[in-house]
Amino acid sequence: MTVYDIAARLPSIGMLRDRCKALAVLECILDGGGSYYAYTRAWGDDEAALMSNDSGDEWAVVFTAEGAFIRVFDHESPMTPFRGPDRELWPGLLKGIPLVFRQHIEEPAFGDGEGQFLATAVLWRLAGDDRWYAGEGIIFPPLEGPYDGDAPDGSGLLKILLDDIVDRYVTFAEDYYEIELDPAAVEHVVAHRPLTDVVVQALNPETTVARLEEDIAAIGYPMAAV
Repeated sequence: MTVYDIAARLPSIGMLRDRCKALAVLECILDGGGSYYAYTRAWGDDEAALMSNDSGDEWAVVFTAEGAFIRVFDHESPMTPFRGPDRELWPGLLKGIPLVFRQHIEEPAFGDGEGQFLATAVLWRLAGDDRWYAGEGIIFPPLEGPYDGDAPDGSGLLKILLDDIVDRYVTFAEDYYEIELDPAAVEHVVAHRPLTDVVVQALNPETTVARLEEDIAAIGYPMAAV
């Protein structure tokens, strides 16, 4: 799997935004607003979904008036800019990117502290496009070692956003939080149905909608009227 495979399977911008918000809400419920999956409606003039596993792997989806921009960084990818002293991006990674998304290449949060953009995969979609795009003509390095089934560019980190998001999140929570979640409760959140105490406590008996209200409202996710 490469960024081209992910581009062919990602949903529309609107649905992707909803899925990103759902992941952030699920994290709020399970971890009180932990940083693995997050969502902010105050990314400058835009909104952004963020993932960080605290091990050096990250992705971000920036939602703008013009469309959406996705940046992925896998610190173990052979396509990492750290493969050489000049920290150059892999050839073709940004080839064809629309000018309106160029500003995100200069985003400090996506750089190395010295202004150098760090990414191993990049995708974008203009509001009027009917599909996602990635850099043109990328030649990927061969996979080696025990991770032959993984994406060489780290784009596999985005698989949680595909159509099987419910099953993938249940598996993620089992591995990361060591808990077994009710898929129906996860599906409720992914479907953006209003959040209730019944759903919240099916996921985490120790919390309530009231306790999470401020964080959930900040994400922009619907809550049931009390």
